[in-house]
Amino acid sequence: MANDFLEDLQQRGLVHQVSAPALADLLRQGPVVGYIGFDPTADSLHVGSLLPLLTLLRFQRAGHRPIAVVGGGTGLIGDPSGKEDERVLLDRAQIEHNVAGIRAQIERLLDLGPGAGLLLNNAEWLEPLNLIEFLRDIGKHFSVNQMIMRDSVRMRLETREHGLSYTEFSYMLLQAYDFLALYDRYGCRLQMGGSDQWGNILSGADLVRRLRGAEVYGLTLPLLTRADGKKFGKSEEGNVWLDARRTSPYQFYQFWLNTADQDVVQYLRSFTLLSLEQIDEAARAVATAPEQRDAQKLLAAEVTRLIHGPEALSRAQRATAVLFSKEADFRQLSAQELREAFHGAPSTRLEPQLLGTPAANLVAVLADVGLYPSRGRARQDVPAGAIAVNNRTIRDPNYVLSTADLLAGGFIILRKGKKHYHVLCAVGPEQATPSPTG
Repeated sequence: MANDFLEDLQQRGLVHQVSAPALADLLRQGPVVGYIGFDPTADSLHVGSLLPLLTLLRFQRAGHRPIAVVGGGTGLIGDPSGKEDERVLLDRAQIEHNVAGIRAQIERLLDLGPGAGLLLNNAEWLEPLNLIEFLRDIGKHFSVNQMIMRDSVRMRLETREHGLSYTEFSYMLLQAYDFLALYDRYGCRLQMGGSDQWGNILSGADLVRRLRGAEVYGLTLPLLTRADGKKFGKSEEGNVWLDARRTSPYQFYQFWLNTADQDVVQYLRSFTLLSLEQIDEAARAVATAPEQRDAQKLLAAEVTRLIHGPEALSRAQRATAVLFSKEADFRQLSAQELREAFHGAPSTRLEPQLLGTPAANLVAVLADVGLYPSRGRARQDVPAGAIAVNNRTIRDPNYVLSTADLLAGGFIILRKGKKHYHVLCAVGPEQATPSPTG
């Protein structure tokens, strides 16, 4: 076996709870089948799902058989864990679309196939269930008294404003049935998940014990937080997604590069496959030369390569080097690098034939695209150096945008102040490329 899976997780600080000490012996005895479920509330996972994903990858590399279960069945119900409000129920078509997106992301990380990892949809065994038979055979093994003591249920019941629907209350039974179905079909002995899933995992293990007389186990991962107390996985723009169409590789790289010194070592343990010795070396760099941010660069490179591949990493690193240089020259970047770097920035189509004409007067364009409320206000600010075109400060209020301002892909990047960007897309139909906003 490549390594001791549980010991490696413990050394990385990634074990929150284990249902029984015997799990350690089971994992040492030989290959174990274990699973983690993923909720299809969107067509992409985000970095909050990265720890469970990498746990399955570590599990496989330690010689075990991982199962990733995408909740096409339970997704129609909605997990109440960690939620203050009842989820909006998605229709079947949206769930299927989301499942397909998540499957594609999991397939890139795990080795799947006969005798290897499995990627399953729990709709396969949940949708054929007969309600009466399910209540008789499964429901009778659940105590309502115990169910309402679970944190995910109790917290909602204590909040009168929100409450808990019977639909959500039943979620626990369905997830427990997942564990039973996977035990019956594949001999699955271990369920893993976030710390908020502890109650659901214990319910599944108890169901397998009652109905099959078998001992199965649960393991939960810690809830990761940032040193400043804010929720991990959020940027100023919102969720950081694994799908490049939602969060570009450049933005993804920047998210990890901006990790605080207090967090970076634990993130290296959690989100990379680097050895503990390599991480200890990075920790020493943080202690002795934090201004170099070598640990952050290592973290950003490792995670971006893992999720988006080496080519996307190279583009992100190149764009970072150009955009954060003292005299950044945007002409050094390709059209794709520009799209990824300014992904999500507001953008406006500018007809190429208008370039060089009064219609492309900078002051007029600034007002037309919304960077200023009026041309008069823009005319006041331009001479003060508040506006840059392709990172070049323009102080002439009579400046007219021309073909000389076009970057690769037909883009012109306007900047107001230090942070407010707007992308002009001025290309002919024969040269058209996707806009930075995707």
